[in-house]
Amino acid sequence: MNVESQAREEICRVGRSLFERGYVHATAGNISVRLDDGFLITPTDACLGFLDPARLARLDLRLQQTDGDRASKTIALHARIYESAARFDAGTRCVIHTHSTHCVALTLEVPGEELLAALTPYFVMKVGHVPVIPYHRPGAPEAAELVAQAIERYGERGTPIRAAMLARLGPNVWHDSPAAAMAVLEELEETARLRTLAGPACPMLSDADIDELRRTFGARW
Repeated sequence: MNVESQAREEICRVGRSLFERGYVHATAGNISVRLDDGFLITPTDACLGFLDPARLARLDLRLQQTDGDRASKTIALHARIYESAARFDAGTRCVIHTHSTHCVALTLEVPGEELLAALTPYFVMKVGHVPVIPYHRPGAPEAAELVAQAIERYGERGTPIRAAMLARLGPNVWHDSPAAAMAVLEELEETARLRTLAGPACPMLSDADIDELRRTFGARW
C-alpha cells in the first residue's frame, strides 16, 4: 500500500472513530492530509462516519481538484494552516476540524483570547495554547488569515501551537498524522468538558507546575 492509499484509509478510520464517539455529528467537520504533491480532504457535506477512501477529494498544490467528490470549502483554511505551521513543525501532515460540543460551548460565554487556561498537565503537554478566532461565517477567508497569523504569532514567541478555536464553529487541530491530530482533539475536548463541569472558577496549574512540565516533557507553554 503506497503513502496516498494509507492516508486515505487513515482518514476514513479516524473519521469513523470520531463520529462513533460523538466528536462529530451529521455532516459537520472535515479531515485533510498534506501529500508531497497535493492534498486529500473529506468531501463537502460528507459524514465522517461513512467515508469512502476512493471518494475523498484530491487536490494539487494549487488547490485545484483532480479527483474524488467535491472538496470541502475549508481546504483553503487547511492549506493556510499547513503553510504557517510548517515553519515551526515541519512534519505537519494532517488537519482535523470538528464542531466538538464542549469547545464550542465555551465560546458562547464571554470569549477570551484563549479557549482554556492551563488546567491539567496533559492539556499543557499534548495541546498547548488554543487562541480563539472571532466568529466569521464558515469558509470565510478572513478566518483563515487570522488562524495563520495566530500560528505565526505563537510560534515566533517560542510556544508553537497545534490548535486554534473558531468561535461558535469548532476547533482546528494539526499534527504529523491523522492519529496524532485526533489525540490532540481528544485531549482538547476532554479539557473543555472538565472546564464546563468544574465551572469558570477552577484554578489553573501554577507557574512552577508549568515550568516543571516544560523541563521534564518539553511542554510548549
